[in-house]
Amino acid sequence: MVRVSVPATSANLGPGFDTLGVALELRNVIEMDETGVDDVVIEVEGAGAGALEDPERNMVYQAARRVFERLGYEPNGLLIREKVAIPVARGMGSSAAAIVGGLVAANALVQKRTGRPGLDRDELLRMAVAIEGHPDNVTPAMLGGFTVSCTDPERGLLYLRFPPPRGLRAVVVMPEVQIKGRKTEQSRGVLPAQVSLQDAVYNLNRTALLVAAVAQGRTDLLRVAMQDRLHQPYRAALVPGMRSVFEAALSAGALGV
Repeated sequence: MVRVSVPATSANLGPGFDTLGVALELRNVIEMDETGVDDVVIEVEGAGAGALEDPERNMVYQAARRVFERLGYEPNGLLIREKVAIPVARGMGSSAAAIVGGLVAANALVQKRTGRPGLDRDELLRMAVAIEGHPDNVTPAMLGGFTVSCTDPERGLLYLRFPPPRGLRAVVVMPEVQIKGRKTEQSRGVLPAQVSLQDAVYNLNRTALLVAAVAQGRTDLLRVAMQDRLHQPYRAALVPGMRSVFEAALSAGALGV
């Protein structure tokens, strides 16, 4: 049996839309093993229990299949146990954690069973991005820490990872509302197709400042560096009270929101 622990993530940090992400302490644990019986058994404990046991709807299994197919390996029956602490579909990277966990666990299982080297981290990360559709959650889920990522037409996925400033802590607040339908499509659908040059420059300034502030431990700059005009103002309509929560957090001493 192999065991993998995958962190929750927060992406779209401040002005870093589709670019900046960070790993959090909350984790899912995935165990995977062959059973010797021609069947797939999925056991889920915690968030999603009772809804994620179907292999066709389980992202851990679907990601694992990609690795088995890529490596030309057919497991002799499969058991997947998931201890899910990351809330499902609540903006903490639950799908990224499932994808990364499935890929890494399957790769480790093939390595253990065959003695072959398996896929390297870059290959697994590229597969994760292909499944998820964007890199900002799967990159910190795979690497931990604070990540900057983008895709290039010629070179593919490019990323950098560095540790957040020592002593920095994240406070995560989940509203008692859920976006109906497909959350990602809904939240992207409210964004404008075009933005003003002024707003684009505003976000460029703060994205650069945020990366530099985190890299140098300048937490005093986070209040300004986390400001955004490209996505948060538009998505606020989907989360009643979001602006009030931001104001309350800053008034209570938060370094940035």
